[in-house]
Amino acid sequence: MQLLKRAEWLALVRAENLQMKDEQSSASRSETFYSGALDRIRVSMIVLAVLTMLAAWVTYGWHMTVGFAVGGTVSYLNFYWLKRVVNGMADRITKTQRRESVWAVVLRFLLRYFLIGMIAYAIVLVSPASLYGLLAGLFLPVAAIACEAGYEVYIAVARGL
Repeated sequence: MQLLKRAEWLALVRAENLQMKDEQSSASRSETFYSGALDRIRVSMIVLAVLTMLAAWVTYGWHMTVGFAVGGTVSYLNFYWLKRVVNGMADRITKTQRRESVWAVVLRFLLRYFLIGMIAYAIVLVSPASLYGLLAGLFLPVAAIACEAGYEVYIAVARGL
């Protein structure tokens, strides 16, 4: 009788250990999956830009395509700079426990929008029809983030989370 209780106890301990290992591996898989979101968004932006430029070329001609290419490039650079600034600020805050100057953050923020305004002005001077393409290209990150959200929902449903 004592031997049977001991065997049941050992089986229970082994089952709990397996369950803990499964939970740890599931957590690390989720962490790995979600840590790749920014890279997937970046790749989605490139793929969507190429596909949309091809569709714009066929449908609207080269004026709209050039505008979209410029808008997509500006939005990709803006996404890259924003990612870099956020990572830099997080590293600086966590390592040195100092906050970055508010004026530096505001200046970089305004500089990005000044750049977008100057490019839009130049495009309007060259070809007013390209402005629509520029504006569509500036929405490229929104489409890429929507694709990432759809992909994450699909993975969650497929894994049964």
